[in-house]
Amino acid sequence: MTNRIEKLFEEKRRKGEKSLVFFITAGFPDREQNEDIIYTLAESGCDILELGVPFSDPIADGPTIQRSSERALRQGVTLGKILESVKSLRERTEIPIVLFSSFNPLLKFGLNTLIPQARKAGIDGILCPDLPPEEGGELSALCRDNGLSLIFLIAPTTLPERKKFIAEQSSGFIYYVSLKGVTGAREQMSSDLSQQVKEIKSFTSLPVVVGFGISRPEHTHIVAQSGADGAVVGSALINLIEKYETSDELLQKVKEFVKALKNGLKSSG
Repeated sequence: MTNRIEKLFEEKRRKGEKSLVFFITAGFPDREQNEDIIYTLAESGCDILELGVPFSDPIADGPTIQRSSERALRQGVTLGKILESVKSLRERTEIPIVLFSSFNPLLKFGLNTLIPQARKAGIDGILCPDLPPEEGGELSALCRDNGLSLIFLIAPTTLPERKKFIAEQSSGFIYYVSLKGVTGAREQMSSDLSQQVKEIKSFTSLPVVVGFGISRPEHTHIVAQSGADGAVVGSALINLIEKYETSDELLQKVKEFVKALKNGLKSSG
């Protein structure tokens, strides 16, 4: 059962292109603007959307994404409402959507209920940054049976034998955390990025996307040159939304931002 994520990377591989992935907190800054921003992302060159489930006790989120989660929670955003939003989004876009969540909200909702509902709503993959693959057996089986990808993270400190194990448990793509610490825009990219990507690819044929700290076209250019298959941008987008959310320029600024990062990703030669 091939889902939108797998189809996208197959097409990108044929064309020799890289993928641009954006993270946005569901319901931020409000539901209406959130949907408008997602449509703008999809129309401007975003290839995959990571839709963040707001949670009060994040593991890896830096202050920018924490702020967006707090605002979404204050507005009553829940996992059930997020699935309803995805159904609405699917009326206008076929962009692959990954549900990005700490494990606790998924567990509270009920995995046996959530995964079939997520598939029906139009979710293509699940990413739980705090779920060790050793404990992901139930979720993995449910995702497999429902045609969803289960994406795991590899960190700069992950040992080679564990990288191999994580790669074997993953589907859809592998998320490489390029920097130590929490999410957030940074000035510099890791100096050993190409080496890390090469090592991960020695263990798997899955695409490898790089996240954490990516905020500028120079960064997506470095990712493209590293041999990775894509770049993830999160905090920099949230910062942009916070800056322009009360302005008529918001969607235009989002469009320009996506296109600039996409151009950086294309310049891999």
